[in-house]
Amino acid sequence: MRQSFDETTDPSFGPRHAPLIRAAMARQALDGFLIPHEDEHQNEYLPAANDRLAWATGFTGSAGAAVIFKDRAAVFVDGRYTLQVRDQVDPAMFEVRDLVEGGVSAYLSEAAQPGWTIGYDAGLHSPDALERFGAAAAKAGATLKAVDANPLDEAWGADRPAQPVAPVVPHPLEFSGEDSAAKRARIGEDLTALGADAAVLSAPATIAWLFNVRGGDVIRSPLPLGQAILDKDGSARLFLDPAKVGPDLPAWLGNQVRLEPSDALPAALAEQKGRKILLDPALTSAWYFDALTGAGAEVIRAADPCALPRACKNAVEIAGTRRAHVRDGAALTRFLHWIATDAQTSLPDEPTIVAKLEAFREATGALKDLSFDTIAGAGPNGAVVHYRPTTRTKRAVALGSLLLVDSGGQYLDGTTDVTRTVAIGEPTAEMKQRFTLVLKGHLALARVRFPAGTTGSALDALARAPLWSAGLDFDHGTGHGVGSYLGVHEGPQRISKAPSTVALQPGMIVSNEPGYYKTGAYGIRIETLQFVTPPAAIEDGERLMLGFETLTLAPIDRRCVARELLTEEERAQLDAYHAQVLGEIGPLVAGPTAAWLHEACAPI
Repeated sequence: MRQSFDETTDPSFGPRHAPLIRAAMARQALDGFLIPHEDEHQNEYLPAANDRLAWATGFTGSAGAAVIFKDRAAVFVDGRYTLQVRDQVDPAMFEVRDLVEGGVSAYLSEAAQPGWTIGYDAGLHSPDALERFGAAAAKAGATLKAVDANPLDEAWGADRPAQPVAPVVPHPLEFSGEDSAAKRARIGEDLTALGADAAVLSAPATIAWLFNVRGGDVIRSPLPLGQAILDKDGSARLFLDPAKVGPDLPAWLGNQVRLEPSDALPAALAEQKGRKILLDPALTSAWYFDALTGAGAEVIRAADPCALPRACKNAVEIAGTRRAHVRDGAALTRFLHWIATDAQTSLPDEPTIVAKLEAFREATGALKDLSFDTIAGAGPNGAVVHYRPTTRTKRAVALGSLLLVDSGGQYLDGTTDVTRTVAIGEPTAEMKQRFTLVLKGHLALARVRFPAGTTGSALDALARAPLWSAGLDFDHGTGHGVGSYLGVHEGPQRISKAPSTVALQPGMIVSNEPGYYKTGAYGIRIETLQFVTPPAAIEDGERLMLGFETLTLAPIDRRCVARELLTEEERAQLDAYHAQVLGEIGPLVAGPTAAWLHEACAPI
């Protein structure tokens, strides 16, 4: 089994390492050091060797930061992790602060002292972030300094895991739908239009998509760690650890792609003198900017040219993700049947629930990996938005409670991500009322039609309005992009309160996941994946409108629904969704599971 439950209690992680980091800082005459969550590739999910924030603090979330001064320290998290961080981080060692409201910049301006030197690793921070941090430090009379050797890495020493060297393998055309040469040619045309001679690419998802390869360097994502220089004529230099390169890879890449070892990258950047090189300041660390500027290249700051094309899935990718969701939906239905029957009397604990769900996915014979560590929150643990069961925090389900399960799988033809909240025993009236408010927002976002040019931030309020009307809300985004056998979190599209300049376009996959969380009691989230459909006419309408088509196929627990709170339109929409689930998943299950599914999908 792939799931583990002991990461947060592993003695090799945690705040006891702060003194070791401070000692390494002192040897470099540093008064402070900045620790981002991101690594050299600006990854959200990290290989163990790059999970520096977790090693330093004990916090294992997928977003955050820390600042260690010689006399104090702080860890920063967003609204998803406010409960988790207090469970994982020693408050005597780290002050907990909000990552979004003020964040690292505010802390630097408040806590840094005049004359202090605060170090940072240029390979881990974006240039935009460093500009903000530098201004904040200057406000306090301190200065930022790039270090030649990361003091955290020095403190970690021989205990630090080795860098991953998973094989980089071809991703066939039957799944990608477009060969690499065609992708490189059209991205090259975009570079020409921007006035760039080439782009330096370091985002693992970009490397995987552009060259039609997959790897295994990043936890829960089939991503290779590497870099590339893509020229405007479509030729490229791809930098990979030779240990990852199998005998079939060079022929798969073709003559226009030159394979080089990773340690050849600095020399390759030094050769770019006089050329105009595109770098994405949001996805590329400051080290690349410094190296290219020092080499005499002209840096063009622009978005990763592969990000938007990657997000707009082609017909082959959409067909593949449909297949993946049907397969995954059958596995999830078998799991939900188990929860609705055996689990109601055996009252299993969270690790047992997680293992059971993974076993159902494994039984498909097609599962390559989970798409993230399964979230199974029983009762109060469901209120921890990104909760993950551990041997220390695990709970068993109890009658009269709710169980929140957020999970997904990685398949060659698609990536899934689904959340269902189910009742154990009989839900209370309050639980049903709050569940139904979440459901109303979920349904509103699923049925909306919108004109071209609409961003996700313009739609976000639809999912929150029913909760807002009751004085409630949730502190995470409503929707994130999802890759095609790539990362379960993918940009540039999103649905959230935060402003966005990226319009939703046909083929983009996004999640629809409003929620409600009552601290110390329960959590509710309903999540399905959906993709943006092409513009189409509405009867008597004057403009073509885009919309969403649902991918996820799994019943929503009708026992948690207060029917009287749904409008006639919402009841019909829920019934239509359940009819679709029954029609597509019903033929794939048998016996008691099939009988249960018919009942679970009955009209509300």
